[in-house]
Amino acid sequence: MKKTTIFFTFLLFIVSFTAISAQSKFDKEKTEIGAMLDGFNVAAAKADFDTYFNYFAEESTFIGTDATEVWNKKDFMVWAKPHFDKKRTWNFTSLKRNIYFSKDGKLAWFDELLDTQMKICRGSGVVEKINGEWKVKQYVLSVTVPNEVLDKVIVEKSPIEDELIQKLKTQK
Repeated sequence: MKKTTIFFTFLLFIVSFTAISAQSKFDKEKTEIGAMLDGFNVAAAKADFDTYFNYFAEESTFIGTDATEVWNKKDFMVWAKPHFDKKRTWNFTSLKRNIYFSKDGKLAWFDELLDTQMKICRGSGVVEKINGEWKVKQYVLSVTVPNEVLDKVIVEKSPIEDELIQKLKTQK
């Protein structure tokens, strides 16, 4: 009986230690990703083109707030360059951030609420550890719409998006 109790106590200790070690690893990674995303936002606010785009993986996608805004890194750089050159970029500050990990810890995904010139927006995306650095693989910027004003927003955007909806349906 004592051997069984000692064995199960030892087993519980090992399982607890393993879980704590894994959690500690992800805490370190969360801190790294948080710092990377904060640096990403600061680089945009400072119109630092090279630093901002170095946060993106070579094969990455940026999805903007407009339904037509889906760019690979190269195309997004072309679109953004005039804004960076004029120092007329965006200034986003994280208000709340969640970060999640794949089991192997090589991929993470995040969502965050951002304080922006458009009021609260949501940034979300996927990051991958590449050569020891976390890089943005996909970034999605969304404008949040409070439920209390959603009907008014739909009225405003319907004339613009109805045409796009029909166009996209015919392209299927």
